[in-house]
Amino acid sequence: MDLSRRHALATTAAVLSLSAGCLEGQSGEDHDGAAENGENDSTADDRLSDLASRNTAHTDGLSDDHFEAVLDGQQPPVVSLCCSDSRVSQEGMWDGAEPGWLFTPSNIGNVVWDEYDGEQVVDGSVLFPVANTGTKTMVVIGHSRCGAISAAYQAVTEGTLPDQPGIRKRVELLMPVVEDGLEDDAIDATGDEAEIIGQLVEYNVHQQVAFLLEESTIPEDVAVYGFVYDFHRTYGDVRGRTYLVNANGETDIAELGALLTGYEEHVASVLESA
Repeated sequence: MDLSRRHALATTAAVLSLSAGCLEGQSGEDHDGAAENGENDSTADDRLSDLASRNTAHTDGLSDDHFEAVLDGQQPPVVSLCCSDSRVSQEGMWDGAEPGWLFTPSNIGNVVWDEYDGEQVVDGSVLFPVANTGTKTMVVIGHSRCGAISAAYQAVTEGTLPDQPGIRKRVELLMPVVEDGLEDDAIDATGDEAEIIGQLVEYNVHQQVAFLLEESTIPEDVAVYGFVYDFHRTYGDVRGRTYLVNANGETDIAELGALLTGYEEHVASVLESA
């Protein structure tokens, strides 16, 4: 591990201490889509009123000085790139996260790279706080049963791609990751599709972290961590727990556990070589 990056490792324990209390007791049956519980059956007017009602509840719960410390600017200590899946709340998984603490870009498949003038670059939404607000901790978060990873897997194995150009682009960005993963000994590609997708989710997180660590636009004193947010009990019995799978390129379970003394239950892997 690059010693110049080790100074920020304590941030992970602080992050997990925020999330532990609110996540430990989560339980209940899993629902894999809004249509299943009728959310998409409501009218546009109903949904608009729901937005206003939810915002009213939000503002009613804020103290008068809630934004006081960040009214004139932001210096978030953490930038967290997460999949934009509606079931995965970036602030929620870290116990709400006060304003100014977490910079929260997201996209389907939690991909940190983009293309500019034919070159692969760090996505601007991820790089912005590092380049402009002094952010020293970067986090990449995949999640159990990721639909974007599933779509990329189907594109690679069956040749099927989404019709919509914008969605197709996002899936195509993930296809090389899936192709490499299926050839990697870390993944058991002989299991059922759900198990393969689960392994590819974690493999993708490792690839995103590796890309950031190799990028010259990321300063050497920035720490980069990879997590998988598990609400399907793929890694353990607690729904909504974040599992540390990578710390600045380190993926050994014992080493990761040593970084999280007191929170060892937040370290796990589904890959063969972990």
